Amino acid sequence: MARLTLDDLKKIKEKQKATFTLREGGYRAKITVHMGTCGIAAGAREIMTALMDEISEAGVEDVITTTSGCAGLCAREPMVTVEILNKPPVKYGDLTDKKIKEIFREHVLGGNPVEKYALVIGSETTY
Repeated sequence: MARLTLDDLKKIKEKQKATFTLREGGYRAKITVHMGTCGIAAGAREIMTALMDEISEAGVEDVITTTSGCAGLCAREPMVTVEILNKPPVKYGDLTDKKIKEIFREHVLGGNPVEKYALVIGSETTY
């Protein structure tokens, strides 16, 4: 087997990048509603309903929603994580129906994170 060059590795990276979740099916955005028991108790179901209503009203088909368990910040529930293609993920907390609608319009549709509701922008690290 031939040795891989740096250009070969870059090509492999780009090919793999094309198979990430957001690109599968043509989605440009993924919104994860954290629905552990703490999130549900804090109102995550209402957040999901408001979010689904906003997506439906906007008529967008390139946004996917999903759920996850607890993110470990129970006191900041309900929370969502917004991932937009080629942008850093943003985790939002202490949400209400009004806040998620604003986040959807400003961040998901407009591309501008709503910093006043953001808990973290970018990937969390443990180092």
